[in-house]
Amino acid sequence: MFTGFTDQTIQFFLDLRFHNYTEYFHEHHDRYVETVQQPFYSLIEDLAPAVQKIDPMMEVRPHKCLSRIHRDTRFSKDKSPYRDHLWFLFRRAGEQREKAVFLYGEFGPDRLDWGFGIWGENREAMDIFRKKIEANPLGMMAMIDDMNLPARHLGLGGSYFKRMSVPPQVPEKMARWYTAKELYIGKVAPEYSWAFSDRICREMKKDFLTLAPIYQTFRGIYDQMNENL
Repeated sequence: MFTGFTDQTIQFFLDLRFHNYTEYFHEHHDRYVETVQQPFYSLIEDLAPAVQKIDPMMEVRPHKCLSRIHRDTRFSKDKSPYRDHLWFLFRRAGEQREKAVFLYGEFGPDRLDWGFGIWGENREAMDIFRKKIEANPLGMMAMIDDMNLPARHLGLGGSYFKRMSVPPQVPEKMARWYTAKELYIGKVAPEYSWAFSDRICREMKKDFLTLAPIYQTFRGIYDQMNENL
């Protein structure tokens, strides 16, 4: 059962930030497992029943959900081999991260975030989403309104087409959704102290369930795309 991250979790990340080399990590691997990996695994396990209510096919095995501590440095100027934070993704088992729709959480010394997202700019998925808005603008607006994202302090993020024309039947409040290049909805300014108790798990569960309609909308879009392959 997840009871919260600890000061030791933060201390490991900070130490790794200043001793970011292989020998140090190998010497402190057991400490990593105890203070970082296991708390993340416990959090994922406690969230699993809620996310499987949203999608029974969601991958919930902790070792499949949690990001690797090792960085892929092949295409990065920063050659530091290890991350100083971790994240987890709940997505369909077997789907590539770059082609997935997911719920996520992230934690480190200077970050705490969770929500819903699609990975990067997926023009095909967003074009289908735009067609859904065009075909049923009031219904799509009602779905978004019913989630009541402001009440849960969840905010729409991502990048947008600045010169994309919005059809006249699309309500003004839907313009940002319509012109999105990519889309994610994240927690706005969560209390960092929540991460050190089970409060973080309870808040994530509530927000993931709140986000279920937009997840299921994009799940349908991705299923449609996969059928057309």
